[in-house]
Amino acid sequence: MFLCCWLGLVALIPTTLSTNPGVKVRLTEKGIEYGRQLGMAVIQQKLRSIKIPDFSGTETVSPIGKVQYSLSNMHIVNVGLPKSSVDLVPGTGVTLSIGDAFISLNGNWRVKYLRIIKDSGSFDLNVNGLSIATTISIKSDETGRPAVSTASCSATVGSAKVKFHGGASWLYNLFTTFIDKALRNALQKQICPLVADAVSDLNPQLKTLNVLAKVDKYAEIEYSMVSSPTVLKSSIDLSLKGEFYNIGKHQEPPFSPAAFYLPPQNNNMLYIGMSAFTVNSAAFVYNNAGVLSLSVTDDMIPKSSPIRLNTKTFGAFIPQIAKQFPGLMMKLLMKMEKIPTLTFEPNNATVQATTTVTAFAIQTNSTLSPLFVLNLEASVSARMFVSEMKLAAAVTLNKMDLTLAKSYVGDFQVGPLENVFQGVLKWVVIPTVNAQLAKGYPLPSIGKMKLMNTQLDVLKDYMLIGTDVQFS
Repeated sequence: MFLCCWLGLVALIPTTLSTNPGVKVRLTEKGIEYGRQLGMAVIQQKLRSIKIPDFSGTETVSPIGKVQYSLSNMHIVNVGLPKSSVDLVPGTGVTLSIGDAFISLNGNWRVKYLRIIKDSGSFDLNVNGLSIATTISIKSDETGRPAVSTASCSATVGSAKVKFHGGASWLYNLFTTFIDKALRNALQKQICPLVADAVSDLNPQLKTLNVLAKVDKYAEIEYSMVSSPTVLKSSIDLSLKGEFYNIGKHQEPPFSPAAFYLPPQNNNMLYIGMSAFTVNSAAFVYNNAGVLSLSVTDDMIPKSSPIRLNTKTFGAFIPQIAKQFPGLMMKLLMKMEKIPTLTFEPNNATVQATTTVTAFAIQTNSTLSPLFVLNLEASVSARMFVSEMKLAAAVTLNKMDLTLAKSYVGDFQVGPLENVFQGVLKWVVIPTVNAQLAKGYPLPSIGKMKLMNTQLDVLKDYMLIGTDVQFS
């Protein structure tokens, strides 16, 4: 039944939007098989809860005559489900079939005949040839989360044989055929309701689906559906919105997701394709929140560095700074001028960022005197990785270009400053960015879901996460 947990991703929020998804999810045959195995354990446990009420009757047994009997305290001792299968019906849903199942139970018996003779003992009942066929439908509830229910169910019992023990059981075994049918019918009536209960019991689990997952105090990510699921013969493809938003303010970015297609891979249970749109929507959100700015002071520079943020160091490259502002510490304000843009190419994720750097001299009274403003164009490589149930990243500097935007101390050449600012990026900015990226953001998940054997590949316009899954 945990297959339904997988399939819960199928029906997050019904919508008629004709937009491309930011995230795609594929459940493969391997994942479906894992769901079947877990499902059998759930159904087996449900069948163990079968309760058969006490019942009694009267049968005529030659040469005894009329025999009054009663069966009580009946309980299940064993359930076996040796054969089962889950099949996808393209464009429709899921069918679950169970065959050659068996159930064993025992209980107590009492009989009375010839008006005065009473006897009692125990009995065993073996039910064989049990088959179950059910169709599971998946819909969306009022909260936009999936809800599962049993669309149809049929159950048949091949045979039910009772054997009495104790007392004159050899005699009473002569009329077991009268009781077999009654017990078989009593069992058969309970099977489908129990299967329906097993399916319904999944709904509280499905309500844990992180349709809207909080990332931090600035951002959340939405994993609602943008189109109906595609049910194929051997897989189910899901299209999720996969878009970051500022918390409490869902503003669309000035760009849209491009179409992308998952490759025909099936080595893992689950594949998650995440487009560049999803990551770029995060950059849009954090830029709106104003957290892509950074103030750099000398105490953030490693003590071992010969480069210090003071007018003495910068005066070596720009003499007029040392003359006008001798012996002062400095501060750099780095502010993102454009939304950083990430691009995915095979085996390569690159981020382009445009930043202004304003340098200040810190006066003895703590006021700031502007010195100059630089335009900084930086290119960084991003290494993506999965950490538990989150996608994280780390960046390294590829190249950097500086141009002078404005000077308050007269013209100067920016070339000599490139080594200084490369050091600032490597020692301060990139470690600060990586500390945030290492926290990651949540992937779509249900309940206590754990990723196993995870691999991540960067392809054209998206990254592909292939993983197995374990539910605890």
